[in-house]
Amino acid sequence: MKSYRQRTKKFYRILYWIFLFVLTAFSLQLILPGEPKFKYEYLKGTPWKHENLVAPFDFAIQKSEEQIEVEKRGIEQSVVPYFTVDTSVAKQNLGKLENELQLAIDSSLTSQPAIVAELLGQLNQIYETGILERSPESYQNLKGKTEIAKLTGNVSKKVLIDNLYSEKIAYNILTNKLLGIIDKNPDVAESLSKFEPSNYIKSNLSFNAEITKKQTDEALLSISPTMGMVQVGERIILSGEIVDNDIFIILESLKNTYEKKRGESINSWLIFTGKLLLITIFLVLLFIFLLFYRYDILEHFRRLTFLLSLIVIMVLASIFANSYEGLHIYIVPLAILPIVVRTFFDSRTAIFTLVITTLLIGFYAPNNYEYVLLQIIAGILVVFSLARMHRRVHLIMASIWVLLSYSLVYTAINLIQGGNILDVDFKMIRWFAFNSIFIFAIYPLMYVFEKLFGFISDITLIELADTNQPLLRKLADEAPGTFQHSMQIANLAEEVILRIGGNPFLVRAGALYHDIGKIAKADHFTENQFGIDNPHDQLNYVDSAKIIVDHVKSGIKLARKNNLPENIIEFIATHHGTSKAKYFYLKQQEENPDKKVDPNAFTYPGPLPTSKEAAVVMLVDGIEAASRSLKDKNINNLKELVNNMVNQKVNEHQLDNSNLTFRDINNIKEILLNKLINIYHVRIPYPKEAK
Repeated sequence: MKSYRQRTKKFYRILYWIFLFVLTAFSLQLILPGEPKFKYEYLKGTPWKHENLVAPFDFAIQKSEEQIEVEKRGIEQSVVPYFTVDTSVAKQNLGKLENELQLAIDSSLTSQPAIVAELLGQLNQIYETGILERSPESYQNLKGKTEIAKLTGNVSKKVLIDNLYSEKIAYNILTNKLLGIIDKNPDVAESLSKFEPSNYIKSNLSFNAEITKKQTDEALLSISPTMGMVQVGERIILSGEIVDNDIFIILESLKNTYEKKRGESINSWLIFTGKLLLITIFLVLLFIFLLFYRYDILEHFRRLTFLLSLIVIMVLASIFANSYEGLHIYIVPLAILPIVVRTFFDSRTAIFTLVITTLLIGFYAPNNYEYVLLQIIAGILVVFSLARMHRRVHLIMASIWVLLSYSLVYTAINLIQGGNILDVDFKMIRWFAFNSIFIFAIYPLMYVFEKLFGFISDITLIELADTNQPLLRKLADEAPGTFQHSMQIANLAEEVILRIGGNPFLVRAGALYHDIGKIAKADHFTENQFGIDNPHDQLNYVDSAKIIVDHVKSGIKLARKNNLPENIIEFIATHHGTSKAKYFYLKQQEENPDKKVDPNAFTYPGPLPTSKEAAVVMLVDGIEAASRSLKDKNINNLKELVNNMVNQKVNEHQLDNSNLTFRDINNIKEILLNKLINIYHVRIPYPKEAK
């Protein structure tokens, strides 16, 4: 029956693997572009490594983005900005000045008409030329310009900017004219001195952004995206010839035209088949890696689903950014992939997953080799630099390493290709900067992944290990002796894991919670019986053993009620494995020598620990508890205790499912002995002084 269940379970596992990998392949097939790929690979500044290349058809030489950008700037600079003339301003202020002059100057004076005409003429000439609100140098849209187009109604007229007036200059000119008239005509000095020229000066030119933009857009339409043609059969490059800048532009033009032309006539099913075959190869490689090195991921369906989903999401984001105008493929923080995989799994899986994903994207990315090189170097560097991610500074440093690695490798590649520092497009740094900033999205993503897939990060473990957590406070209040015991176990187990390797945050959190089941009947455990009678004195050995054994089940129930992660529940379930409550078992045998004692009534339900951290807590728990019962705590007694307790667990096969090695076990013995000697202040006996 058991064999049948195992075969059925194995069958459904394989069926799920097939379903999940086929679904992933189908998703990637839809995401990745379906256009044919240019079969030649080349880099600027390096020799052409293929056969002699001639044009297979007529094609236009396309201008580079830099060339088009230069032409755009030239056209934008050449477009004359339009300013609208407000004719009502001049009319209003001229009429105002004329009326006030006639009222102020005595009409009997023969000079009155000439004075009025001279001042009005000066003001009219200023308005005819045009008044700006401020000096032309302060206008952003006039920088580098020499003239403007004055728009009066539907008629435009070009005017040199140097001839225009600002309100300040117009005021000074009108003021000087007024002072000159006063000097020539003393009889009207008193009347004219009351005039304030600023009352008649107001700008009549305003920038017309709409018409200027329309003229600029029309001029930009004249830019041709091409610069000449290459005829069919014309030689492009010879084998071994250096790919200089001009040839590189021609090759890029051929590549773009080739992919468009081939896409119109080629059998799409062949492209579909080739793309599917490539995806299948990569997914098979990933499956083989997991099968040999991380079978536990294949066994846990949620972990496998998460890993494959993460690959699909990163490919989707990268292809979208590459195809969306205005974005660049480097804006997608691919380094998030190895960081997340490293956090929840291990470094080797993170790097292998990064390589698979980068190669998938890189086949369709621009400058394939450059893209693959940048992403793999940045990803590997981040994995190596993030041994742990439990502090904010770790993520900040990861972001800095990504930015530095991108920038340095990109600069190195461009220097090799161009041989000139001026050829390096430093505008790419902004995309690298955006990329490194987006890495901070890991923090909220971690929370989402933990809730969806049941993972647990170092940050969450640190939060759980806070002794102010409600469940730990409850343990401290209702079972203070157990709480102190758990703290001691946490300190010892953490020290062991730091030495033999493992997750110190996981082992500490697991150790703190491993005995929470004792809360239910705290007074039945010796560490909590200070000042009270032992309740077991009133019970038989079977009932006492049941209470002791049931603290494991109670702990699991309490942990699930408080939504503790499964990784922590493992410590609660496995810290006694399938061992026995030996004191009551032996007492039952001792007092009933003629009866066969049922060992199941005294045996913990298990299961056995499957992780190194849980196995360490099992060992430390038993040794720490036994060490407290030693009457004479000297080095020899402690050493014998540690050896016996560890060997007993090994002989009882309690560590069979963990990945502890014999070297680990020997190290554990040594570490625990040294720590217990320090805890109990054991001193080496000094020899007596001879009399």
